[in-house]
Amino acid sequence: MRTVHIVGAGMAGLAAAVRLADAGRRVVVYESAGQAGGRCRSLHDAVLDRPIDNGNHLLLGGNTDVFGLLDRIGARDRLIGADPVAFPFMDLSTGESWTLRPNLGPVPWWMLVPSRRVPGTGWRDYLGLLKLLRTRPGATVAECLDTRSVLYKRLWEPLAVAALNIDPALGSARLMGAVVAETFMKGGAACRPFIAARGLSDTFVDPSVRFVEEHGGTIRLKARLRELRVQNARVTALEFAGETVDVGHDDDVVLALPPVAASELLPGLPVPGDSTAILNAHYRLDRPAVLPGGQMFLGLVGGTAEWLFARDDVISVTVSAADRLIDWSADDLANLIWRDVARTCGLPGPMPPARIIKEKRATFRQTPAESEKRPEARTAFGNLHLAGDWTATGLPATIEGAIRSGNKAADLLLLSGSAETPSRDEMRASQRSSLDISQQA
Repeated sequence: MRTVHIVGAGMAGLAAAVRLADAGRRVVVYESAGQAGGRCRSLHDAVLDRPIDNGNHLLLGGNTDVFGLLDRIGARDRLIGADPVAFPFMDLSTGESWTLRPNLGPVPWWMLVPSRRVPGTGWRDYLGLLKLLRTRPGATVAECLDTRSVLYKRLWEPLAVAALNIDPALGSARLMGAVVAETFMKGGAACRPFIAARGLSDTFVDPSVRFVEEHGGTIRLKARLRELRVQNARVTALEFAGETVDVGHDDDVVLALPPVAASELLPGLPVPGDSTAILNAHYRLDRPAVLPGGQMFLGLVGGTAEWLFARDDVISVTVSAADRLIDWSADDLANLIWRDVARTCGLPGPMPPARIIKEKRATFRQTPAESEKRPEARTAFGNLHLAGDWTATGLPATIEGAIRSGNKAADLLLLSGSAETPSRDEMRASQRSSLDISQQA
């Protein structure tokens, strides 16, 4: 039976494994860490004595590959969606609060209603989004939008920083345009925010691992790949510490590793060379964590903290494009960010127990120039494909992009002639969002 060896058990590798196992392929997944999930995972923190995610993720209804995976592994109900669709914000410099409220249908009549818009904006201001859809190669987000406008400061800038993990003056307009095309341009249902109810591992990782194993696949942890043996333009063996795994003539390999690790195994592979950081702070309160208005998340402008999330008695904070802060001590960061949290949520008294998580290489540097270096899933080796949010998905480095890359690598293998290969129509159907988010979320 043809075997697919998948190296890397982040969301890209797991998505490929689920897709292939579901199609009847024998799958073996190798992961260098002691747990699957990569940058999308949960952990039990000893300081807080609580389960936390290594990073906070806000998903949107238009993330079709996310929902396709969750439906396949039976985990859609592990997401919580905002109802009604709403994006709450607070300006820490002025204390003003507002909520963006897109309507569910595809006709964006909400732009005509002042109470649904950002305060101080008119409906014509939102038409500037169209520039992101028709941008020239090499353009940045800031070059396409009016950076002096209220709408930019209060909506487009924080959304762009969150999506691209970089200052919009440097970030790729094409990547931001892809996000806009799949969410805001498809109506409010595609904009509906979702969060993992009980954490990333519970929602994505554990059900994916269980699905693969129940379909005959194997997950091997603490298995670091050291070398790819190649002969006649095909991978013939995988070299691990103390073990060589032969790759049969009909076997395939999916390399789902970060760009630096992939380039070390494949010298000469073009990859984005630079990266940008993300900071996450977690605070355990002595009471249930409640955000203003009882929202499940809150966007902040005018401070250090950018996005707040509440679960049980823990408030979690995300700061994107955090290179400027990454060398600060954990104590200094915790105190700095807590000031924003305390002011936002009206929490007097000393700072509670805190945990800072730094992801120094959270995403590749999503500038136009670095984006051009993203390789396709196919490689020069006949039985080797790439997956990862840094490959040429057309999307930013997000969970949606990672899952899409894994699906793409899997579909290329399934189209290569296996007896278990589904039809093209079946694969297209599996990648489309077949669900009306507004009714089933």
